[in-house]
Amino acid sequence: MSEAGKNGLTYSDAGVDIDAGNLMVEKIKPAVRSTRRPGADGEIGGFGGLFDLKAAGFTDPVLVAANDGVGTKLKIAIDADRHDTVGIDLVAMCVNDLVVQGAEPLFFLDYFATGKLNPEQGAAIVLGIADGCRQAGCALIGGETAEMPGMYRDGDYDLAGFAVGAAERGQLLPTGDLQAGDVILGLTSSGVHSNGFSLVRKIVDVSGLSWSDPAPFSDGKTLGEALLTPTRIYVKPLLKAIRETNALKALAHITGGGFPDNIPRVLPDHLAAEIDLDSIPVPPVFSWLAKTGGVVAIEMLRTFNCGVGMIAVVSAENAQAVTEVLNREGEVVVPLGRMVAREAGAPGTIYKGTLAL
Repeated sequence: MSEAGKNGLTYSDAGVDIDAGNLMVEKIKPAVRSTRRPGADGEIGGFGGLFDLKAAGFTDPVLVAANDGVGTKLKIAIDADRHDTVGIDLVAMCVNDLVVQGAEPLFFLDYFATGKLNPEQGAAIVLGIADGCRQAGCALIGGETAEMPGMYRDGDYDLAGFAVGAAERGQLLPTGDLQAGDVILGLTSSGVHSNGFSLVRKIVDVSGLSWSDPAPFSDGKTLGEALLTPTRIYVKPLLKAIRETNALKALAHITGGGFPDNIPRVLPDHLAAEIDLDSIPVPPVFSWLAKTGGVVAIEMLRTFNCGVGMIAVVSAENAQAVTEVLNREGEVVVPLGRMVAREAGAPGTIYKGTLAL
């Protein structure tokens, strides 16, 4: 019998499977519970997520919000059929933007849209989101799963994340006392993180490699697995350094736009960041991308993090104390440069030395 001859159409006939959505919710509930923290004790499934700022220990907080996605890194996850890490990327891209303002991430919400819901795939993604939330110390208090046949091809999906954090009034970054001579510290990245993947995919296409081939820059991993290495979450070490030393003046998350676009966002107009390129420990993935794609150093620096995912600005006398706290918390810190006077109209980031590609 044709669809038109049936005794009434159903939502399932239109391509939306409510039962699959309910099954996914049941699969993710334990992972969501694992992200509970003071202030967030509710169960998912309601119409909105609740958070109690007083229970979280704040007295006079300023809220800070951020949202982001994972970009075309998702295409690699889809093509390589590996979905367990992109949720970490989603959280990282949001919470790293909160901590640069001195805020503690409190809660997170996700949006997952797909053409045809696969509960196993969806659960793997949300388990990654929960992993990222645990790393950041924030609660996953809600989200939306949208099955939209006709909007996405089978297997394709998109992700968006929304994070809210808080800082006590008067403790936001950057501070107002940045000056020439302040030291710039670089916190190393875990790899490409979640920016520049349209160029990455173009370079992989040029290379002729498939996602299942051995990665030329990472022993024991396939190319897809190596490029899906999740974005590093810097939240807990940076909050520790902020609270223990009270010495951080500014932080910048090195995302799309690299050094020249992201560092000046936290600087006053009269200062520039002088970056010593010789000090950057460039991971092999960036050397491979540059060589295979013929990408020049200046383009690498404005597209990728090139090995430094976060920068911190501190006074020279506090650089050692901040470095020691970050090292103790598992970060690899490099002296990246210093603040210098900037003339009107001059760029906010200047370089010396050579990037070791």
